[in-house]
Parts: sequence; C-alpha cells; structure tokens
Amino acid sequence: MARLLEINPYNPQPRLISQVVDVLRKGGVVAYPTDTMYGIGCDIFQQKAVKRVHQIKRRPKHKPFSFMCSDLKNISQYAHVSNTAYRLMKKNLPGPYTFVLPGSKLVPKIMLTKQKTVGIRVPDNPICQAMIEELGNPILTTSAQGEDRERLVIDGLDVEDLFGSQIDLIIDGGEVYPEPSTVVSLLDDEPEILREGKGDPALFR
Repeated sequence: MARLLEINPYNPQPRLISQVVDVLRKGGVVAYPTDTMYGIGCDIFQQKAVKRVHQIKRRPKHKPFSFMCSDLKNISQYAHVSNTAYRLMKKNLPGPYTFVLPGSKLVPKIMLTKQKTVGIRVPDNPICQAMIEELGNPILTTSAQGEDRERLVIDGLDVEDLFGSQIDLIIDGGEVYPEPSTVVSLLDDEPEILREGKGDPALFR
C-alpha cells in the first residue's frame, strides 16, 4: 500500500517535500493535491514510472499525459512559446488551465503527441510548486479519478481507497473539490478552447 503523508496545503513542510521528491527521483509514482483536483504523477524523465501511470489509468501509449512546470520560465524550456502565448499565460498562470503548445527537444518522446505537442500546467498550489522546484524538472499530471468517475475523490484517503495498492506515496493536503482544468490550445495566434473547466474560458475569447 502507498504511504500516506500529511502536508500543510498552505505552508508545505520542506522536510516532507524532500521525502516526496526522493520517491520521484527513484522512479516512484505519487498522488498530490492541485488547484483543480487530486492528481497522480511522476518525474517525466523516469520512463518506467510514466509507463506505470499509463497502466494505472488504462490509457493508451499514444495519448500522452500533461505535465506541471513551476513557472513561465520553466515552461519555455519544454515548449515553444510565441509572444501571444507568453502574454496570455503570464496573465493566467499559475491557475486552473492546461495549455497545449509545441513541445521542445527536452521533452521525452513518451510525453509528446504525434503532432509533437504538449499539455502544460502551472497549478496554483503550494505543494505542487514546492515539489516541482525541489525536483528541478516537470512532473507528469493526470487526475486521480476512477474509471467510472462516479465517486468523488476529494482528499488523500479517497485516493488511497482507489489507487493505494498501485502507487508509492499519497500526499494528503486537505480537501479539493474536483473540477478539471480548462484546456486552451495556443498552437496558433488565436487561442482555442478545447475543454471548459475550472478556469474562466472567457479570458481567451
């Protein structure tokens, strides 16, 4: 069973964040709260761990997951960011959005679509920010929801019930009422809303 670690959602304890990052560096899979819902993820450079997440979520290999960066500067290492995209992201990040951008050469193939695009998030959540900053590179992110999505996963204990036997560590960072991020394509000059979620889509119209 996964280890359950309680972390303060507003002031994450550095000692505990180090324990999480240690698991990620060793190729582990962890669950954590974001600003939209609980997520499951791993270091994007740990290919075995990425494959494990595909198995856990029963997701085909040709459908890559999004990943979380710490800030805009971090995004520009892993994606090609146009001036328009930069302005829009600067205004709305961190926040409940996933942005689709052309991936850079730094992104592992398993994280790229056939069109060489990536989905990138900068969640407005201190635990996520602390994890990414200490790890030093992006973390894969996918929702910690069951297949049927009927059961609401709102805290670490719910994640433990659903995925406890399949992952290595669960951060319990309080309750998060699940609502997916708004997905915005910034591949062209005109932003395109691909999915409406928690983030206000009107800001991109």
